[in-house]
Amino acid sequence: MTQVLIALATLTAMLRSALLALGVAFAVIAAADWGARTRRLNPFGGISRFLRGSVDPRLAGIERQVVRAGGQPSTTPRWALIAFIVLALLLLAAVDMLSGIVREVAYAVDTGGSGYLYLLIRWAFAFLRLALLIRVLSSWFPRAAGSRWLHWSFAATEWMLRPLRRVIPSLGMVDITPIVAYFILQLAEGLVSRVLLAG
Repeated sequence: MTQVLIALATLTAMLRSALLALGVAFAVIAAADWGARTRRLNPFGGISRFLRGSVDPRLAGIERQVVRAGGQPSTTPRWALIAFIVLALLLLAAVDMLSGIVREVAYAVDTGGSGYLYLLIRWAFAFLRLALLIRVLSSWFPRAAGSRWLHWSFAATEWMLRPLRRVIPSLGMVDITPIVAYFILQLAEGLVSRVLLAG
């Protein structure tokens, strides 16, 4: 198990370096493409022709989304760079989460029965926090909120939000009960973890 943890740490370090290098390269290309689109670079020069032939076709999907949202096509490189940064952060978060899961499993294996119980409780609280987060994020997009793919997040969290709504009033149009529930989950997990680790 130690070798797996070392391999994951090495993978994470290599992935961070690779994504940083890719991000710098992407930022340079995005800046050049923005310069070509706004005619700050000679539109008939070699760089502009290269960007129009090689980079712009790959950004066509993002450009369609930008235009559909009412943005200017010249901002496409910036939005592409933002999308790359968000995806890179999500990938790093996924690798960190995987490393955390492996560490928790290693701890559970080492400690036996109480370790497995601790692991089960940690994962249950993590699942509930994830369901709350997805429920809040999906509420920002009315079409997504009714999706059958996200229905599980409503089913997993309604039991704790319904009683909170009776006690905590909304702030205008903002329902703060998911935030309160998130902090309650954090406190409850801390208490349960202390009891298990002390026992």
